[in-house]
Amino acid sequence: MTRPITLFTGQWADMPLAQLAEKAAAWGYDGLELACWGDHFQIDRALSEDAYCQSQLDILGAHGLNCYALSNHLVGQAVSDPIDDRHRAILPDRIWLDGDPAGVQHRAAQDMIDAARAASRMGVNTVNGFTGSPIWHKLYFFPPTSEDDIAAGYQQFGSQWRPILDAFTEHGIRFALEVHPTEISYDIVTFEHALAALDGHPAFGINFDPSHLIWQGLDPAKLVTRFPDRIFHVHIKDAATTLDGTNSILGGHRPFGDHRRGWDFRSPGRGNVDFESIIRALNRINYQGPLSVEWEDSEMDREHGAREAADFVRSIDFPSSDRAFDASFDKEDQA
Repeated sequence: MTRPITLFTGQWADMPLAQLAEKAAAWGYDGLELACWGDHFQIDRALSEDAYCQSQLDILGAHGLNCYALSNHLVGQAVSDPIDDRHRAILPDRIWLDGDPAGVQHRAAQDMIDAARAASRMGVNTVNGFTGSPIWHKLYFFPPTSEDDIAAGYQQFGSQWRPILDAFTEHGIRFALEVHPTEISYDIVTFEHALAALDGHPAFGINFDPSHLIWQGLDPAKLVTRFPDRIFHVHIKDAATTLDGTNSILGGHRPFGDHRRGWDFRSPGRGNVDFESIIRALNRINYQGPLSVEWEDSEMDREHGAREAADFVRSIDFPSSDRAFDASFDKEDQA
C-alpha cells in the first residue's frame, strides 16, 4: 500500500479552506496538512470552541480528504530566535503584542504547547514546525565565535524546548522540526547536536524536506538513513542550484523567484532532488506516513503546479518488496 499524498496549506493561506479542499480533491490529493494560519486551522478556536475541530474535519470530509498533521512553523520560529521586527510580519497579533522579545518568545512557546493540545483534539499525532535558533546568525564564525558560544546556544535551545516537548508527550503528540537553514538544525551534524541538547527527547523528530538540503550539497536520503526513528513526517519539495560563476548558494540578497539567485525552489520533479533514492530510503525505514507536497515555485502557476505535483508524487511512490527478486530461483520456493 502506498502512502497518502497530502498538500501543505501554508502557501495557500489566502484561500478559504473550503475552496482549497475542493480544489485539492480535484487535483488528486488524499488529504491536507493544515497550516495554523489563515482560516485553515486556528489553535485558539480549537481550544475554546467545542465544535471547531469537527467543523474543520467536516470541510475536509465533504471532499473525501483527511488531515494527517498540523503545521505551526511561523510561531515556532519565534521560540528560539533573537526577536526583531521581521518576526512581526509572520506572527499573529496575539503572539506579537508589544513586540518585547522575551514576551514574544514566551507567548510563542505557550502557543506551541497549545498546538499539541489542539492536535490531540483534531485527532492527529504530529505537529510540524520550526524552532528558530539562537546561533544561526553566528554561522560564519566571524567575528570569531567560540565553541562555548555555540554550546551556549544549544543549551538555550534545550531549555526553551524541553518544557514544550514534555507537553507534547503528555498529549501524545510528536513535534517534527523541518531541518532547514535558520533553524537550530539545518543538516545531519546540527540535528545530532539538537537531539543531544534535548537528551534525546522522544517527542522531537524530523519533518524531512529534501529541498532545504540539496542546495547545501547534502544527500537528503542520508538524513533519513541516519535518523530512521526520528522521521515523523515528510515534505515533498524540490530545489535547483543555478550556479553560473557570478552567483552563490548564499543567494546574493535576492528574493526567491529572482533568476539571478544561485539556487531556488522548484515544483517537485523539476529540480535536483533524487526522489527515487528518498523513496527507497523511506521504504527501508518503513515510513508509512504522508508524503506532503509543500509547493513552492515562483515561476509557475501554483494551481498548475499543485495538480502536477500530485501526479508526480503518485508516480514515484512505490511499496517495498517483501521478498527478494530471485527468491523464485530456489527450487524450494517454487510451486
